[in-house]
Order: sequence, then structure tokens, then C-alpha cells
Amino acid sequence: MTDSHGKPTLAVVGATGAVGSVMLRILSTREDVWGEIRLVASARSAGKKLVCRGREIEVRALAPEVFDGVDVAMFDVPDEISAEWAPIAVSRGAVVVDNSGAFRMDPAVPLVVPEVNPAQVRNRPKGIIANPNCTTLTMMDAMGALHRQWGLTELVVASYQAASGAGQPGVDRLYDELEVVAGDRSLGQGTGDVRRAIEGKLGGEGSPFPAPLALNVIPWAGSAKDDGWTSEELKVRNESRKILGIPNLKVSATCVRVPVVTTHSLAVHAVFQNPVSVTEALKALHDAPSVVVLDDLEAGEFPTPADVVGSDPTFVGRIRQALDFPNALDLFVCGDNLRKGAALNTAQIAELVAEEFSPR
Repeated sequence: MTDSHGKPTLAVVGATGAVGSVMLRILSTREDVWGEIRLVASARSAGKKLVCRGREIEVRALAPEVFDGVDVAMFDVPDEISAEWAPIAVSRGAVVVDNSGAFRMDPAVPLVVPEVNPAQVRNRPKGIIANPNCTTLTMMDAMGALHRQWGLTELVVASYQAASGAGQPGVDRLYDELEVVAGDRSLGQGTGDVRRAIEGKLGGEGSPFPAPLALNVIPWAGSAKDDGWTSEELKVRNESRKILGIPNLKVSATCVRVPVVTTHSLAVHAVFQNPVSVTEALKALHDAPSVVVLDDLEAGEFPTPADVVGSDPTFVGRIRQALDFPNALDLFVCGDNLRKGAALNTAQIAELVAEEFSPR
């Protein structure tokens, strides 16, 4: 229900979670396109007061009636909650922008990156628009810019995923592990000593990771799927195909968890239909609106998570012509997985929908 200025009403479902908290900060700094903003969470969080756009707003419990009069509802909740409640929000008149994995591969639900396929927001027969997985999103602005000019045919990707990709329990576990290992410089030099030290202090049960993350990397992110693949690796493949509109795109991904709090990185080997030079690729990436190029080896400039965290754009560097593969580029990409990888992209999609409510 638009307000007296013609601005639509927004609901933020999951407002008290890790992504929801980032969403409130993003909403407070972007252009004010919303009228009323409703904050929604589980019953145990109802009554809390959070600040958005300088106003204190009381959190409401998730219930069908909270969507009455809502024009757009952004969901930052687990898959099963979205699967149950997004259709309810739609039935009450809202357009849902969902950040979970519940609807991403539904052929009747568009999977949108505003810099790549913005027109798809209007193609929503179920009233739902899906936000991609944070790992896929990390590279999508850059891949979209390159694909438009040279025609992407193959992607080989290795991800370096932050602990926050596993939610707040992942962040807490990494900090706890770092406290265990920080005071002992002998760790990491003997077989199994890091694992024994961490599990001796913290226990092995209850960790969101299948191995210690401090002083380590884990070649596993997501859940187990057929033939040795993980859910994260299949998301990179399937979502890249859907977003870019290339159903036969060849993709192979290996997803690795690294001891970084926030910001995912990817090493990307991209093959194109047409010849492309580094010079041409640099120009296309410089011209892309949400991409920042950091690629000056003499000056020691290339993207790292420590420099990118808290930023909105996709950062790209180490751009090289593949030595033994024609029409191929190798590059390194970083993006804040809680901002562009989740909350920011959701907000951008919602803003595209908000334009539909603007006075003509």
C-alpha cells in the first residue's frame, strides 16, 4: 500500500538475522524509495526495536496479517521458512524478493542480478523473484560484462569462501578457533596438532565446519550431493546458467572454505566464443557500473578480502590471458558475501520492483 507520496510499503522478513542486519544498514544509506518499512522476524524476536533510516521500528512476529498492505517483501530467512511463507506473502498482495535457495531453480521464478538481467524482474508468474547464492553473485557482475561482448562458453571456478557464508555460527566458530591457536606458534607444524588443540578446547561436535578452519582451508562448502559434488558447487553451475541465459554453459566449480570472516573470493578461468585480449577485457570491466578493477602488479594492487569487506562493488584483478587456452582469461574476483552477495542484491531487486509503484 503506497503512502501519500506514492512510495510502496516494504517488509523485511528476517530483520534480526546476520543478513537482515546488513539489510537495515543498506536501506538506511540508499535512496529512500520506500514508504512504511515493516520489520518481521520469529516470535521470539517480536517486540525488539531496531533502527532503520533513523527511525526506531518495532519488530513484528511472522504471521499472515503482517503482509496486509505490503507491496514488496524481502525474505532473508532459511529455505524452509521462505518455502512456507513467501507464497503466503504473495497471497496477501506482496511481491516477494527471496534471498534463500528455495526458489532459485524454479523455472517460474526469475533469478536476478540487476546489472546482468534486470528485465527479468517483471517475469514473475508466482509473484516471487529469487536472489542468487552469494558465491555465484561474487563473480556475476564481471562475468555478465564480459559475456555481453565475447560470449561466455566455459567457466572453471575455485572459490575461497568466508566463514560468514555459514551464518553467524560460522563466524563465531572461526573466532573461537582463532583464540585457541593465536598464542601457540608451534601449531601447524605437526600432524594433526591444530585439530587436537582446537577440539581439545572447543570439542569437535557442533561446529558448522567438517574440519578446523583456523590455520586451515577446507575443500568443502555446502551439503553433499551426488557423485562427490557439494550443493555450493552445483549452485555455481546451475545459477550461472540461469542468470546469464546460457543453458548449455560448461561449468566446473570447487568450493573451499577459508579462515576469512566476510568476503568471498573466486579464481575464475573463463572461456569465450570470440577472441578477447586483456586490454579489451579491462576496458569492459572498467565500464561496468558495479565493478572495480584493481590490477597493477608493480604497485602490488589486486583484490583481497581484507580490503574489499564492507564495500558494495565486485573487485577484479590478476587479469591474464590464459597461456595454453585460446579465447580464455584468468582472473581473481572478490565480493562482500553479506552485501552484494546477499542483502545489497536483494535490495537492488526490490528497488526495481518499487519503480513499478512510482506515480506515472
